[in-house]
Amino acid sequence: MSNKQRQAVSGSKPVASSTANTRLSGSWLIITRALWLALVVPSLVLFVAGFPLYYARLQMACVGPVMCNIVGSMTAKGLQALPALGFSVSEYAAFVTLFWAIIAVIWCGIGLLIYWRRSDDWLALLAAFFLVMFVTTFPGLPTSVLALTYPVLNVPTTLMSVLGQASIGMFFLLFPSGRLVPRWMGLILLLIVIQVVSSAFPLTSPLNANNWPGWLNGLVSLVTYGTIIFSQVYRYRRESTPIQRQQTKWVVLGIITVVTGFIAFGVLFSVLFPAVGQSDSPYSVILDIAYPLLTLLLPLSIGTAILRYRLYDIDVLINRTLVYALLTGVLVALYVGLIFGLESLVGLLTRQTSQPVIIVISTLAIAALIQPLRHRIQNLIDRRFYRHKYDAQKTLAAFNATLRSEVDLNQLREQLLVVVNETMQPVHVSLWLRSPQRHTEKSSRHLEQHDTMEEDS
Repeated sequence: MSNKQRQAVSGSKPVASSTANTRLSGSWLIITRALWLALVVPSLVLFVAGFPLYYARLQMACVGPVMCNIVGSMTAKGLQALPALGFSVSEYAAFVTLFWAIIAVIWCGIGLLIYWRRSDDWLALLAAFFLVMFVTTFPGLPTSVLALTYPVLNVPTTLMSVLGQASIGMFFLLFPSGRLVPRWMGLILLLIVIQVVSSAFPLTSPLNANNWPGWLNGLVSLVTYGTIIFSQVYRYRRESTPIQRQQTKWVVLGIITVVTGFIAFGVLFSVLFPAVGQSDSPYSVILDIAYPLLTLLLPLSIGTAILRYRLYDIDVLINRTLVYALLTGVLVALYVGLIFGLESLVGLLTRQTSQPVIIVISTLAIAALIQPLRHRIQNLIDRRFYRHKYDAQKTLAAFNATLRSEVDLNQLREQLLVVVNETMQPVHVSLWLRSPQRHTEKSSRHLEQHDTMEEDS
């Protein structure tokens, strides 16, 4: 059957026509990959190298707009108020440092996975670039502290910050087709670049966005965020194919939620509770945690789209990563729990806590649990993110049980048609059976084609 005939039967576009042509090849592929690595690797190295300095800086009282612009920094008044909340200064600094390390691992982890699997797609490269660069070059984080300590790094880190902060707006204006839709979105892209470049000026400069009038900052942010939402909704309703809609609806939801949250937080912390945003208040940590957790919806929404709808086609890799990461965490927790539990039990009975047999028993127990736990975790992830695959497996298992007991050929024929429909969901299915009398029986059924991504796959 030809492609045109298949399209006429199914009433839908072929998959190849529903995806944007954003692939790279030849010299362009080599140049783009090399440029990506040349920008991202130094950014990651500087970000990691800045963590010890960032931790030390958080334990020092900030003075002036430059030092107090470090995320999580407090004035002497704020640090002195921490013990009243049950935190020492070192505990607070350790908590904030660990918090940002976890946030960065999530952002960078998804970005590096996309680069590893789909570095031949320039839009996937842009996604990977913004996921890594946005968090590693964000002003006030470890890279900024490193640049304050070593002024020679000011120029390169500032340039990387401009690229990293501009890339996120550029990606969401181009996603998922790689084109500006509508075309006048190029004006908004220019506005994003102007806003990001303004952050490259010193914090004491009137050209820096932090020193713009409040109404101007609010207007620019409203226009930028509002236009990005409009672009994605417009593209979703008018331009995207059914497959693209399934792939991108989680990303669109993430964008809308983050932008709405930014507006809500702006009103909440600027109008109703302005003291929370001040660096001399210990409650400023609420703001320092709320915004990163909110923006975490962006990489998580992309990760969900990858897991459920094969965005950038790396869902298998992330599936395995989730399975073995959860398996490792559970096994480590069980191993430690068994050792401490058995030592406590043996200590109560024999008054001796150091017994080599405890480690042997714990190790054997963990070895016996590896495969059962792996299967249970795999089933859990399949049920949550690969429901269609999980239901198909259950249907095939039930049909296998039916084959052992069913002897009526007509019943088996109907059962087989039902199984094919539920597992593969074709438009039309036919079954021919050759009887001993050399004539053929035919069972045929036309099945309704549903327009969903999971059923098209």
